[in-house]
Amino acid sequence: MSHSGITLILIMAIAVLAPLLAYVVGRKLPVPLVIFEILLGILIGPDVLGWARPSELIDGLSELGLTMLIFLAGYEIEFGKVRGDTLRRSIRAWLTSVVLGLAAGILLGGGYAKGVFIGVALTSTALGTVLPVLRDAGDLHGRFGSVVMAFGAVGEFGPIIAMALLLSGRGAGESTALLAVFAALTAGAVYWALRPRPPWFSRIIARTLDTSGQFAVRFVFLLLALMLGASTALGLDVLLGAFAAGLVTRLVLTGAAPESGPRVLEKVEGVGFGFLVPVFFVVTGIEFDLDSLLSGGRTLLLLPLFLLLFLLVRGGPIWLLAPRDLGRKDRTGLVLYGSTALPLVVAITTIGVDDKVLGAGEAAALVGAAMVSVLVFPLLALKLRAGASPGSGAAPGAGADRAARPGGSVSGSESW
Repeated sequence: MSHSGITLILIMAIAVLAPLLAYVVGRKLPVPLVIFEILLGILIGPDVLGWARPSELIDGLSELGLTMLIFLAGYEIEFGKVRGDTLRRSIRAWLTSVVLGLAAGILLGGGYAKGVFIGVALTSTALGTVLPVLRDAGDLHGRFGSVVMAFGAVGEFGPIIAMALLLSGRGAGESTALLAVFAALTAGAVYWALRPRPPWFSRIIARTLDTSGQFAVRFVFLLLALMLGASTALGLDVLLGAFAAGLVTRLVLTGAAPESGPRVLEKVEGVGFGFLVPVFFVVTGIEFDLDSLLSGGRTLLLLPLFLLLFLLVRGGPIWLLAPRDLGRKDRTGLVLYGSTALPLVVAITTIGVDDKVLGAGEAAALVGAAMVSVLVFPLLALKLRAGASPGSGAAPGAGADRAARPGGSVSGSESW
């Protein structure tokens, strides 16, 4: 058997083992599933046991996993809950983070090029990683969840835009023009998604939902492919297309098939959280440069410094600009969730290392700090908000609604 085949078997074995470990450990401490996937990936990777190694096939599946994670994050955005003052505050908070992040990155990196990579990474929020935690805690559909959604969405979408503008290697004018073209295409897609669908559309979705036809699922992946194709054709990062595809897909299914939409999402999440997303996180562990991190000196010191900067650069503006109706515990919880980072940090550092701008040690320190943020910050937020006043998180009956709604608790339990 080829090395790629052995590595893929090991990855899927970890994908099966990780939820079991999360379930056992979760009885005493709710550790996010992604931590087990990454740590076990490190264990079987080249720097420890040496059983698994990256390859073209494995890297391709990992990129698909990251794409699916960003797509699902885009799908979770509920426009009615992220508009108005909360959205304006979240945008101002992220723009402030960009200024702070670039300043910190340039100081640490000793130059503009390296500083941009570090700075953009410090402004990201792992919305796709945080959402299942909120869902399982019953906080996703309340006031607190809607605020986290708004700040997290900007923290996910903003860095993708920054990557297109600052990390593409093109001039600012050219990048802005290409982004404007993509924005126009996305606006056209949104307009189309909001138009009434013919009656046969919802009927065929319902009739093929439990057959081999799976029209709705195939249609969702067609939309994803079209948006990815548009972003690639314009020379933009595919993550931008994935996020936009999630937004458009939600609008289409909500308008055309409101009754079948949750079940369609459940099936798409089955592909994502059941296969592709675990591959991304396990491969993140396999490719993690543990040797560079543990070599000591400056690299090892950078990890806790980057972790602190996630809180200061991303969390500081969130604390200052959080909606005034949030209490202290909710505001602190929002800071912790908003400062949680990982997927985009991995993507940004990978680009930086490939472009020979970031060193392997610096990239490992950034990814290591992001891994710690995923492990520590959501747990602290959960414990802190356990004593928050009723009504600040989930809306009354949210837990029951989530359990009854097709695809509600299933997607959360499967993804963590």
